[in-house]
Amino acid sequence: MTSDKIKQKAQTLFTSHGYDAASLALIANEVGIKKQSIYTHFKSKEELFLQIFTESVEHELSFVKSYLERNKSLSLHDILNMFLNEYLNRYEKNANTRFFLKTSFFPPFRLEKNVKLGSEKFVNELELIILSLFQYHSTVLNSDISPETASLAYLTMLDGLFVELLYGIPERLTKRKTESWNVYWQGISMNKGELR
Repeated sequence: MTSDKIKQKAQTLFTSHGYDAASLALIANEVGIKKQSIYTHFKSKEELFLQIFTESVEHELSFVKSYLERNKSLSLHDILNMFLNEYLNRYEKNANTRFFLKTSFFPPFRLEKNVKLGSEKFVNELELIILSLFQYHSTVLNSDISPETASLAYLTMLDGLFVELLYGIPERLTKRKTESWNVYWQGISMNKGELR
């Protein structure tokens, strides 16, 4: 379908060139159609971009839910640690994740309000999903740590790793992920001696 092809090519160009530099003419050229043909499917570049971003939020939430469903039989330690690894690796392998993270952290100035609403939706739903995971595995937690505290600290660590992913270098990201994970797990876990 032409609209899907437009969105796919536009997403790639928005990610690599940014919103302003990815013109409709460039997108049309990549799709192999005339610029005017894009208007058959989308009223404007803004509408195209926001539709792609809205769908990217849903794709990322779907990834989180499916990851947890696939791994629900694992220990809390393994679910959380593997999630960090999988999400950070996903940035390199998945065009949607690259677009979503870059757009969330570097929104186009004119569309910043709309992007923040979508990012906020993602963050709110992710918080609820991770909180419910900690509530389910609450017996693993140190008695001084509530499921809410553990989930917020985990998501703060994930946010910090996303910043390093976008701004830093791979070696530093790996080191920060390993060290912050070890300190985090020691802080929340009932078994203080278990680094795993």
